[in-house]
Amino acid sequence: MSSQPIPTRVVLLAGPSGSGKSSLAARAGLPVLRLDDFYKEGDDPTLPLVAGSTDIDWDSPGSWDADAAVAAIAELCATGRTTVPVYDISTSSRVARETLDIARTPLFVAEGIFAADIVRRCEELGVLADALCLRGRPSTTFRRRLLRDLRESRKSVPFLLRRGWRLMRAERSIVARQTALGAYPCAKDEALGRLAAAAAGRHRSPRAPEPA
Repeated sequence: MSSQPIPTRVVLLAGPSGSGKSSLAARAGLPVLRLDDFYKEGDDPTLPLVAGSTDIDWDSPGSWDADAAVAAIAELCATGRTTVPVYDISTSSRVARETLDIARTPLFVAEGIFAADIVRRCEELGVLADALCLRGRPSTTFRRRLLRDLRESRKSVPFLLRRGWRLMRAERSIVARQTALGAYPCAKDEALGRLAAAAAGRHRSPRAPEPA
């Protein structure tokens, strides 16, 4: 009798911008789907604005194509391959498309600031292994985010300073919102532990903390 193939599942890795999602995903040693590549382009008329400002609100889920992200996750889980956009944050545009091939890997990470927004949909599809929200000190996140964004020339300096200050003040509410959407709030060490458990096939409830 032939054994059944192990189904592929996803760990959604959320958290505020600058919380260390990309570096943590790299440390996990698993294939990674970059959810930030599903941002809308800068000329999209549906992009939301920051209240009382002419700045585009890139931290609103309305700036992101959730349907395309979920479709890519579903295809990866079903076939091990999908085609994804390559997004250039500095120009707010999709500059290419590439194939992400995870072969028969039974687990991969999908990371991005909107990952928590698709927890329910991934649960309904039966592909969710875990959902995590990285949390830390808002001041530390502010410094990390600003240094990264300046190094990568993501946007103009005035825009980055306005955004950084706004996000630092809102960080606790951002974590609370992502937790309410179903992502488990934790620091990096605990997140790595949960990723290792998911890789070993020990799937956990994203909504409940670990038992004492």
